[in-house]
Amino acid sequence: MPLPSQVLVTATQLGAELQAARKVKGLTQSALAERIGLSQSRVSHLELNAHELSVEQLLAWCAALGLELALAPRGSDDLPSGNPPEW
Repeated sequence: MPLPSQVLVTATQLGAELQAARKVKGLTQSALAERIGLSQSRVSHLELNAHELSVEQLLAWCAALGLELALAPRGSDDLPSGNPPEW
């Protein structure tokens, strides 16, 4: 069962969601680590300290878990498809 979309405003929330997504996919930390080129201990650390994730690591992590990263103004509904936001 896929995870619903989540609005995240803290790194702690991000780490928890990445961990939940990994578990939904049935991946161990070791299996995920192999997919994204990190050690198991680093995956464990980053799940608890997501503020230390680089953008490159976050995008690789999302790709490995079949997630997409979307940005939107706070409090907005989903943005119309194909239209860039007016920040």
